[in-house]
Amino acid sequence: MPLENRPRLPRIPLSKRNRAVVRALNPMLVTYLEASRDLCETDSILFGAALAVCRIIGAKLPMAGRATQQGSAIPAWRKRIEDRIAKARALIGRLTSFRSGNNRPRVVRTVRMAFAGTNISLSQPDITQKLTERIDDLKQKIAAWGKRIRRFSERSRRFNQNRLFQSDQKRLYKSLERPEVCGAGPGPDQADTVAFWRGLWSEPVNHSEGPWMEVVASQSASVTPMDPVTITPEDVAEAVRRAPNWKSPGLDGLHHYWLKGFVVCHAVLARQFQEALDQKSLPSLFTTGITHLVPKDQDTTDPSKYRPITCKGVIDKEFQDTADVILFFDNLFDFWLNG
Repeated sequence: MPLENRPRLPRIPLSKRNRAVVRALNPMLVTYLEASRDLCETDSILFGAALAVCRIIGAKLPMAGRATQQGSAIPAWRKRIEDRIAKARALIGRLTSFRSGNNRPRVVRTVRMAFAGTNISLSQPDITQKLTERIDDLKQKIAAWGKRIRRFSERSRRFNQNRLFQSDQKRLYKSLERPEVCGAGPGPDQADTVAFWRGLWSEPVNHSEGPWMEVVASQSASVTPMDPVTITPEDVAEAVRRAPNWKSPGLDGLHHYWLKGFVVCHAVLARQFQEALDQKSLPSLFTTGITHLVPKDQDTTDPSKYRPITCKGVIDKEFQDTADVILFFDNLFDFWLNG
């Protein structure tokens, strides 16, 4: 199955039952992983195992391919309140229209539904006063619902700012000076976007290097080459342990959680990482990803005013993280030897 047609794997709860299912599938994967020829096949085997776990525990899966667009950030409670406000405004319009003398069947039917369950009849002499009271009551409800949205939004903003102050003060101050762009404006033309980024990423360019390159080359001639790297399963396990469970996956749709759960894959990944490092060749899985264009300012129609953020596959991330772990411990060991 092509990577873009894989179903999206959901985030499963961290329960004892789900962990037991993952542990039960661990020994079953040994036969399949030993026959894996490269990292692409290993990724497919792990994805199939993750899909089997989701089906066993009854997690909901989409029927066919998955959308690469991000979901809406509006919480469910706000959507419900906004729906109530929209229905109340529509009802106010019908009541106002009936009070002005509009006796169309649809309007009359809506007015009768508005007074359902009461002793109010449309033939009463004081029906105009009843309509006015009902309209005022709906307006007060709309004001209360709007105030509730503003109160919850303000509380959420304060909560996020306090949490950001504890984790990254620089980012908080920068967001206060220049609020983030929501990107709610019209998007750029697809053809213009493809042409712009293809001109930066795909078309070959001949760069003319200056004399500074010779200076850098002469300074780097005395640098001692790094010792050959040997990747072990312990290195892969350490890199996997530090990774977030449900960070956005790449085009393969596999999360770090599954690499943590299927521990039998660490030895296979270490061997295949070492082969890719020795052969100096990367599979096609390492060169694919999902790119999201984040607007830099209010000009959302210009393709050059976007910042690309690419989500790569977890296998590629773990390969880089494993190399970082090895380099960290090598530097720590050299520091200990040299005092």
